[in-house]
Amino acid sequence: MNEYGEPLKAIEYSGKCNYQDKARTVLTAEKKLIQITGTALFPGDICPDLPVISGGSATIFGVKRRIEQGTKARNPDGSVNYTEVMLA
Repeated sequence: MNEYGEPLKAIEYSGKCNYQDKARTVLTAEKKLIQITGTALFPGDICPDLPVISGGSATIFGVKRRIEQGTKARNPDGSVNYTEVMLA
């Protein structure tokens, strides 16, 4: 959300990633069970304008999946080494 409460413009990224299928059940803070079905690793920062990745969707191998969590792994100098996106 921006300072006016409006959703931010969607980020579109088209490129290669390291995608791994996995099955894992996670309990959220709201006591809701979600099934993590895969993890996508992208080189560098795929959305430098956003400090965190908190939602959206990704299409991998023609299947649209919901983004549950995003992590930007940082180097000691503060630059982003890779971006990890957990998908459900």
